[in-house]
Amino acid sequence: MSVRADFTDRVPGGDAGLILATLAVVYAAYVAVGLALGYSLRGQLNTIAVLTFYIGVFAMLSLALNLHWGYTGLFNIGIVGFMAVGVYVMALVSKPVYEAGGAAQVGGLGLPLVVGIIAGMLAAALLGLVIALPALRLRADYLAIVTIAMSEIVRFSFLSGQFQQFQLFGKRVGFGGGSGLILDYPDPINAFFSVFGLWDAYRGFVGWFGATFDLNNPMPVANGLVYGAMLLAMVAAYFWLLKRTGESPFGRVLKAIREDEDVANSLGKNTNEFKIKSFMLGCALMGLAGILWLMTQGAVTPNFFRPRVTFFVWIALIIGGAGSNTGSVLGGAIFAAVLYQGPRYFKNLVEIVLPTSNAPNGFGQAVAPLVSNLDPLPFVLYTIDSIRQLQLVIMGLVLIWLMHNRPEGLLGHRKETAASIPLGRPNESTAATDGGVDDDSTARRTQSDGGETDE
Repeated sequence: MSVRADFTDRVPGGDAGLILATLAVVYAAYVAVGLALGYSLRGQLNTIAVLTFYIGVFAMLSLALNLHWGYTGLFNIGIVGFMAVGVYVMALVSKPVYEAGGAAQVGGLGLPLVVGIIAGMLAAALLGLVIALPALRLRADYLAIVTIAMSEIVRFSFLSGQFQQFQLFGKRVGFGGGSGLILDYPDPINAFFSVFGLWDAYRGFVGWFGATFDLNNPMPVANGLVYGAMLLAMVAAYFWLLKRTGESPFGRVLKAIREDEDVANSLGKNTNEFKIKSFMLGCALMGLAGILWLMTQGAVTPNFFRPRVTFFVWIALIIGGAGSNTGSVLGGAIFAAVLYQGPRYFKNLVEIVLPTSNAPNGFGQAVAPLVSNLDPLPFVLYTIDSIRQLQLVIMGLVLIWLMHNRPEGLLGHRKETAASIPLGRPNESTAATDGGVDDDSTARRTQSDGGETDE
């Protein structure tokens, strides 16, 4: 049994308990920082809503990438391209039909939002199929080159004036070009509760929420918290889907491909077919995560989908550990709380003790006193004031440290057992019925079959 397994066994609730305990620590830390910064109750609730939002989206993307890399060994660094296709196709399908004189330069097909979400997922999956057919014959770094090139082709296609507006089914639609696209379909929270006939009940909840916490105009705060909770529910759905996938015969073949594709081929498995299915499913999940990330933002521009978002997701997966669904969720949460949102809150916290209003305006002015007078204060003030700009540098340093010291991630890389039945020690009654099975033979069989199961 691995050290990681022993640690999880000591956490009440196993993997679920570990995730909940981590989230509790993260939220407690953010509440403590908010108290130190003197945030009002409304500010604290907004902070929790924003943090939950980013934990949700990065955990979903990390889980989707885990299907590609952790389960199947597919080196996909074009994540952001599938996100972009999902969002833009959803907008094309669900934006209201164009009306002259409206704020939006282009319209959509005017279909319900849920239809647009399904269409966006299908479009991302189909793009995955188009990429997979020629590219999955490639190995490792060659597949990576193809996928990142695809993501840039997608971004520049949405930037192109050719697709800024065009006619589809007799309607004026388009992707907005470099100026972006206004997402003027019905509010997603409104649409969600209206579909189930719960909009009046939700408005009643918002009224109670505002009265309980003494908030003026509580709707934006309530919407942020509820949407964050919905994203966490989607994380749970992703987790359940990938757990079931990994435990199925299909998932066991994927892991065989990850370990040695030639061996899987020699056993009669059509590995190309399995890789294509895995790739398409992961791309659909990435498209849905992109939709959920941006559908409430009010507008979308192609330059949001730069490759750095892909590398953010890879860092999240590396933090938790490839091959582990629990690690993917934890990695997404830690990345969102510490590396993505953390620098801004750290800067605000430090400024209470050490105001940076007198920080130097440039790097040279910050370094000169350190070199000439051995005075580190200007450099420290400059660093704190520029911490948002240094965020990518911090992420790079963390990634380098992980690669040198913990390349398998916080939870390590899990192993798949050879048997599909429990391999634990039999109880006394079973041993007596079977004529007695000695403990040493059971232990040897368990060890030879690989020990810990994959999620």
